[in-house]
Amino acid sequence: MQTLKHRYCFFVVCLIVLVGLFISPYAAVAGTPGAASYKPGPLLGAMLDSEMSGVDEIVFAARVSGRDHWYVNFGYYSCDYGDPAKRAFGLYPDGESLRGYGDGGRLCRLNLRTGKLTVLLDDPKGGVRDPQMHYDGQKILFSYRPGDTATYHLYEINIDGTELTQLTDGPDDDIEPAYLPDGSIIFGSSRCRRFVNCWFSRVATLYRCDADGSNIRLVSSNNDHDNTPWVLPDGRVLYMRWEYVDRSQVHFHHLWTVNPDGTGQMTFYGNMFSGTAMLDAKPIDGSDKIVASFSPGHGRTEHMGHVTIVDATTGPDDPNAARRITKSANFRDPYGLSETCFLAADKRGIHVIDGQGNTELVYHLPTSDAHMECHEPRPFRGRPRERIIAPRVDLAEKTGRLFLANIYHGRNVEGIKQGEIKKLLVLEQLPMPVHFSGGMESISMGGTFTLARILGTVPVEEDGSALFEVPALRSLFFVALDENDLSVKRMQSFVTVQPGETSGCVGCHEQRTQTVKPSTFDLMAYQHRRPNRIEPIADVPAPIDFPRDVQPVLDNHCVECHNPDRYDGRVDLTGDHLSQFSVSYYTIRRLNLVADGRNEPFGNRDARTIGSSASRLLKLMDGSHYEAKPTDHERKVVRLWIDGSANYAGTYACLGCGVYHAPLPVSVLTNRCASCHRADKGHIRNFRGQSLQSVCNLDRPEKSLVVRAPLSKDAGGLGICGPDVFKNTDDPDYQRLLAGVRAGAKQLAEGKRFDMAGFRPNRFYIREMKRFGFLPKNLQPDEPVDCYATDQAYWNSFWWLPGTGGAD
Repeated sequence: MQTLKHRYCFFVVCLIVLVGLFISPYAAVAGTPGAASYKPGPLLGAMLDSEMSGVDEIVFAARVSGRDHWYVNFGYYSCDYGDPAKRAFGLYPDGESLRGYGDGGRLCRLNLRTGKLTVLLDDPKGGVRDPQMHYDGQKILFSYRPGDTATYHLYEINIDGTELTQLTDGPDDDIEPAYLPDGSIIFGSSRCRRFVNCWFSRVATLYRCDADGSNIRLVSSNNDHDNTPWVLPDGRVLYMRWEYVDRSQVHFHHLWTVNPDGTGQMTFYGNMFSGTAMLDAKPIDGSDKIVASFSPGHGRTEHMGHVTIVDATTGPDDPNAARRITKSANFRDPYGLSETCFLAADKRGIHVIDGQGNTELVYHLPTSDAHMECHEPRPFRGRPRERIIAPRVDLAEKTGRLFLANIYHGRNVEGIKQGEIKKLLVLEQLPMPVHFSGGMESISMGGTFTLARILGTVPVEEDGSALFEVPALRSLFFVALDENDLSVKRMQSFVTVQPGETSGCVGCHEQRTQTVKPSTFDLMAYQHRRPNRIEPIADVPAPIDFPRDVQPVLDNHCVECHNPDRYDGRVDLTGDHLSQFSVSYYTIRRLNLVADGRNEPFGNRDARTIGSSASRLLKLMDGSHYEAKPTDHERKVVRLWIDGSANYAGTYACLGCGVYHAPLPVSVLTNRCASCHRADKGHIRNFRGQSLQSVCNLDRPEKSLVVRAPLSKDAGGLGICGPDVFKNTDDPDYQRLLAGVRAGAKQLAEGKRFDMAGFRPNRFYIREMKRFGFLPKNLQPDEPVDCYATDQAYWNSFWWLPGTGGAD
């Protein structure tokens, strides 16, 4: 703990004097702001005499709001990606990344009866956010970024503005803290050192620490954001969890709970619904309901949404349990003093809201502070401590245990026969050290955003039960396999266990309001079973890399017929490079030869509709298709590649590099191709776009479909474009097309791709891996980088080791 008395004493004294002298510029409520004639408005006045009795003051933060998505309000972007509108906040101290925050922050207390505003902390170049009152009502916990620094950390301050005390430090951001009833603190932090899987910005997941900021420990292994934790009366921590395993990245950001020690992670509300980001959730005083901002769609900047009451006592999947209070979706940071009395903020200021959605503005910033907005209004008072949940972790252990009562019990398990599931395939969703877009390319084409490491399998008993040991603090998901090791059912989410934790589930996506039937499950006998250990799968790399591991199987058994010369079935399965993927990978995805999550808003697909059992590619390899029959090992590699999410690259170093477009001449395409390949038929959407890059072979330009399809057979082409478009290769337009492909090929040869000799990741990947400690700080520009080994070192750094705080 670092007490900043000397640094801030003079500052605080001066600030208090200035506030006394210049109170009116900061005060704005109903009536005449700051004047003796001030009087609360009718809605606030009525509330102060009823639900808000005893709440004379509130605490809140004022700051510059975030730049775009609901989660971009701290940290930095992976790069300055060229949009001038995004540069308003300037560059991060590294000089090459955009900041996620602006300058200007203030911590304030406002007297609702008199209109008097007291500024506790004012930093024109800093940032202030996330205040929470201590249980004793004598100090405030908040996140603060002092001026001319780049990161937020946790601070406390007395309610009179004295004794500003820094609790945490380091190169990463600590935000959204909440007091725990045992005296410790839970908060979000970018100490997890990963990037949003579908954006340019850093991730914050749940951590905890002691009251003085010591003993920081990782709580969540999420690959994407955990947001706005708050303690429920029963002692659990309510928070928003955003994750997308084999499903859409923009539809699943809902409410979860976790015990303060990280055990018992469980959905609280909404995880089966697609759409709506459920943010800023808190218990309502004196009620068993909670209030949250239901931000439409993928969520709006700074959590703006509808103030919504949720009664989760009917379970997490009841759509009628949520009741919208406000018509407007522009509110954030709601706090419920009762079910009919709320504080909330929007761009205009701080409001009180009643149970019918009537609102009244009670404070707005002066025009001189138009660059800032109000956030996080909370009652300025103490409160009872919540129930203390005894710790269930054993930090001396490396593993935890999972049990499954009956895999045949659950939702969407129709058609699965008792006894046919023999194993669970155990996979780990791997964190991402950097990202450069809103998409998943070149990890996959329209499918997974992340790589999956195959850990092995565990047995499922005849009665559908399973008990097994798993590594702690890793994001694990499962695929149920039949006797042929083909997928039956897929999890489409992830689970984490803490060191020493035993956790479990009733069935497969079972209703969370259900429990095990005593007649079908012998709990006493189960407790005495020894947990199985994960059995690794030999001779299969983890993760699988399509060009390195799958393409050789295609070369051995498919390419003889499916090449650019024979082009049997109009299918090419060679490994030649297109602008972003290989010919074979693009073809497999275009023809839907594998079935994966496809980035769609479905969180619980029917049995055998996803994975190896639903993929035609494996059926084409059983010997029935022109005797194409890979060896058992080759077939295993292909099967596990499919069930491992059917990715293209096996390294995150592929991101943000290796895309090379062939500059095809638009006039040739217009004059020689457009009469048949019409835009209104969907054949060519855009001559300059990606739709034509899939027919440009950048390894062997003369084998490109864009030149072979219109070339006559007599001239060595395929002649499949009706009447001969190009009778021979001497046609000037043929040569112009070929020259465009060759130009793209030249760019590829010079720039390289992750699966080519001499490839070097882009400078931002290298910067982050240096920053995180996995590449030497003095790495030279011409020094080779083994991106596969670097990724593995990065992933393995998150393994729980007793005596550490996790990834910190």
